[in-house]
Amino acid sequence: MISAHAEKSGVQADFMSHQPAIQLRRLQPERDMDIPLPAYMTPLAAGMDVCAAIESDQHLAPGDIALIPTGLAMAIPKGFEVQVRPRSGLAIKHGISIVNAPGTIDADYRGEVKIGIINLSPNPYTIHRGDRIAQLIVQKIYQASITLVDELDETERNEGGFGHTGK
Repeated sequence: MISAHAEKSGVQADFMSHQPAIQLRRLQPERDMDIPLPAYMTPLAAGMDVCAAIESDQHLAPGDIALIPTGLAMAIPKGFEVQVRPRSGLAIKHGISIVNAPGTIDADYRGEVKIGIINLSPNPYTIHRGDRIAQLIVQKIYQASITLVDELDETERNEGGFGHTGK
């Protein structure tokens, strides 16, 4: 499926043919038909904006954390995850971020997608029904094979940690 943005912009179909299929289900369609589905806002956007399906305004004082429902559940294909990331405009202009950024929605999760929001600014902020609150990024994942060894190979950095290269 090619988005309307992609069709309008002339993005080549072979770029879009690599799309994993994400199935969405509205958990309360009679209540949430006014909430837009996650959508890419530009033809080459990496993330889809997701909206708040709250019944009334959610006021966040400085430092507050809230779990905001989206009204959606999803089926993600095996071998993929959906990452939940902050929207840059909300973060820069209002100090609103994702408390566990980036969050991960696993391929075997079928419950409601909820977004953990934190107000990092010194000012209160209000989330309204239908506000775009986060972005969702679909990523390929790999599960590592773990091997316990007695020693690791040496590198130039070796055990140099935080700030070991200077400023």
